[in-house]
Amino acid sequence: MKARSINPSAVIAASKFNRFHLLVYLWCVYAIAFDGFDIAMYGVGLPLMMEDFKLTSVEAGAVGSYTLVGMMLGSFILGPVADIIGRKKVLAICMFLFSVFTLGSGLAPTVTIFTIMRFIASIGMGGLMPNVIAMMTDYSPKKNRALIVATMYCGYSVGGIFASLLGMYLLEDFGWRILYWLGILPLFTLPIFLKKFPESISYYTARKQKDKIANIMNQIDPSGNYKETDEYVFATGKEAESGAPLKKLFSNGRAISTFAFWIFVVCSLLMVSGLNTWLPKIMQESGYGLTSALSFTLVLSVGQIIGSLLGGYLVDKIGHRNVLVSMLLIGAVCFVALSLTSNALLLYVLIALGGACTGGTQNLANPYISEFYPKEIRSTGVGITVGFGRIGSILAPIIIGLLLATNLEPKSAFMAFAIPSILGGAVLLLVREKYGSFDRLGATRDNIVLKVTDEVGSR
Repeated sequence: MKARSINPSAVIAASKFNRFHLLVYLWCVYAIAFDGFDIAMYGVGLPLMMEDFKLTSVEAGAVGSYTLVGMMLGSFILGPVADIIGRKKVLAICMFLFSVFTLGSGLAPTVTIFTIMRFIASIGMGGLMPNVIAMMTDYSPKKNRALIVATMYCGYSVGGIFASLLGMYLLEDFGWRILYWLGILPLFTLPIFLKKFPESISYYTARKQKDKIANIMNQIDPSGNYKETDEYVFATGKEAESGAPLKKLFSNGRAISTFAFWIFVVCSLLMVSGLNTWLPKIMQESGYGLTSALSFTLVLSVGQIIGSLLGGYLVDKIGHRNVLVSMLLIGAVCFVALSLTSNALLLYVLIALGGACTGGTQNLANPYISEFYPKEIRSTGVGITVGFGRIGSILAPIIIGLLLATNLEPKSAFMAFAIPSILGGAVLLLVREKYGSFDRLGATRDNIVLKVTDEVGSR
């Protein structure tokens, strides 16, 4: 009998967005929203928590940094593990850890127990980000991939908006702990997630689970009539590599680009974490009331979404790297302006622009970094990159906390964000795109159905 040899990667790249893609998209948005909620709620609740636990700015910054170490470990450990046991299983583990231990943080009687609970919860959050990025990149049509992944990651900003709104309306009546109690919500939806969410197709391909591959392929491309008896292969040419996943990050001309991505994400997450952690406190010390200070966090999250959408549109016009470098340079100018102005309306505009050029830039960089690596090491590539980048997240609360402990004008802290913005744009120029594994359409049917081979055995 004859069996088609099919490249699932090419089928997905050439597919049109349908109900299956929407299912993956919505679950990824849902999951990443809790990452944004987690980061934002610390900053939103920080002024009241500092009063409750009698913390100084330096101590509060240290607590924020200790818990972000957990995110770094989660990225380092759970990113690569997903390439071994499957991304769906790791995402379920992440959601469980976040839910249970975020609730525990809200019940903590002392700052020490709070830090321990947050640390464990953050391990789950650290593993979540690289896996939803890799999963969405894997299953997105090539034509709109950058925009799809960037808008998916807007769920992060939606989580931040949700935390800000809750803070504005609930914090003064119920205290900071209410934000952490709501962290238990993903636990109740976990059974539905396990039933509805698909595993990565590269996981099934590596284990030759052809029935599951055919089922997914028929949902992605209903006209393809894919069968269990077809042959499914990913690797052709330079993607057919041997060796450990971590080693592959530095093979075949990828070493310089890998290091460039690491430095870029350090700079990017330093800005994102620093703003999310300290923005309400900076504005409060600049003379704004608690509710007004929290409104700046809301505007920051809205700016992240606008930056992701506009940047995702421009990626298809002028290229990923050109968009990212331009946004980072604009961001540097924005932060200098923030430190110099006191006009309330202009501050709101600049905060929104700052969100677009930090969180929005990171949202756009995620599919760029993810697609650079071959599919079989995508979670490893993104996980290690984000894990290394968490150094920026860890340093940011401490650095800004130290600046706020000085006699400088609080808004002068914004000036510090211009430095990583410029450095992040500079290192992206070192990325060697010709060694990336980007899907390229030009694609005839021969790219999808590779060949016809004799199959041993019966259909």
